[in-house]
Amino acid sequence: MIDLAVVATTFALILPAELPDKTFVATLVLATRFRHLWVWLGVISAFAVQVLIAVVAGGLLALAPVRLVLAATCVLFTLGAVILIRGGLRSRAEERAAEAAAEAEEESAVAARAGDGAAVSPVRIYLISFVVLFTAEWGDLSQLLTAGLAARTGDPASVFLGSWGALAVVSGVAVLAGTWLRSRVAIWRIRLVSGAILAVLACWTAIELVRG
Repeated sequence: MIDLAVVATTFALILPAELPDKTFVATLVLATRFRHLWVWLGVISAFAVQVLIAVVAGGLLALAPVRLVLAATCVLFTLGAVILIRGGLRSRAEERAAEAAAEAEEESAVAARAGDGAAVSPVRIYLISFVVLFTAEWGDLSQLLTAGLAARTGDPASVFLGSWGALAVVSGVAVLAGTWLRSRVAIWRIRLVSGAILAVLACWTAIELVRG
């Protein structure tokens, strides 16, 4: 049964973690070159596979002894907190690097799949978007957090919905209003707050581990 509280918590943690991650930037780059709908469908399909892998891994981890689960999730939450806080403190340099990487990945995918300058079909747009985002997101922060939350809550189905929903919203915003958002919203503040929340979760889990 789906737990709406777990869905909402997962959504609230994953959403800011992906702003303005390479996921956001890569989707924005793709949307400037191809039809938005097919980019978004390809991106969210890649996310669905990535999130499924993460929650399966987290669900398997949840079957382990309680102390091992707590230790693993504490490490994942701590890692997430460090990544978010460091990213918030150096957001400008990080965004430039992510944008350059996204440009390179998108251009290589287009060169491999789109042919000699021919019009790109919807199927090819979908496949290009899927491949670029699947590659960019592999082992990313959101995947690690999703696995940790699935292990921590023992509710992989609710974590899947919350995580995938957050990623779908981030990619939708990138497609529709990415440039506007990046120029007007202080994303680094959101990332610092999110990092602080994850740090609290890591401390909470560590206390449970010590008491366990």
